[in-house]
Amino acid sequence: MSQPIPMHIIARIRTDFPTKFGIPRQSGLADAPARIIFEPEYRNADALRGIEGYTHLWLLWHFSEAERDGWSPTVRPPKLGGNQRMGVFATRSPFRPNAIGLSSVRLERVELHTPEGPVLQVRGADLMDGTPILDIKPYLPYTDAHPDAAGGFAAQALQQTVAVDCPPTLLARLPADRRLALLDVLAQDPRPGYQHEPGRVYGFPFAGFEVRFTVEDGRLTVVSIEPV
Repeated sequence: MSQPIPMHIIARIRTDFPTKFGIPRQSGLADAPARIIFEPEYRNADALRGIEGYTHLWLLWHFSEAERDGWSPTVRPPKLGGNQRMGVFATRSPFRPNAIGLSSVRLERVELHTPEGPVLQVRGADLMDGTPILDIKPYLPYTDAHPDAAGGFAAQALQQTVAVDCPPTLLARLPADRRLALLDVLAQDPRPGYQHEPGRVYGFPFAGFEVRFTVEDGRLTVVSIEPV
């Protein structure tokens, strides 16, 4: 019988996405700011020595809101309509034998002296607020970047973007540093891949606001942005 592998939560991430709806489908697709706050036993500035020399980081994290008993060798990616099955190891589905996620984020700055200890300010995260971080590693462009790599069916799904119509008066309700991130999220069409009902009003919380929108004929129209 195999022995359990010890894992420790080293930090949690604070993002503008309190629910799963609306979270960018991959890291780097939306310029969304986030803060990585370490757990008390890992609030040691020495553990971050030299990290400021990198522009990007890898986050290994736990799909804490997607755990289920057992696993399936195939899953149904939402971006393929929810009807086509693919091998779980050919996807980034959260429903896998070990609920571990991997994201690449841009490191904006390191704050060593805050009431919460050392904090990493990052952008481009695709994690729900409060997600447990299991490890942080530097992104090394000379070995981690593969510009000629094939993207499989995921690359085809990525092309399914929409034009966004958001009245300036509505967008102005958001803090200035959150507006571009919201537009990035909306352009990816945050609706479930299997739920495309013309005229239906969808909504999700973002940065303390409830954003409501409709999608029709390839155009997403924001109908309201109200404080939660």
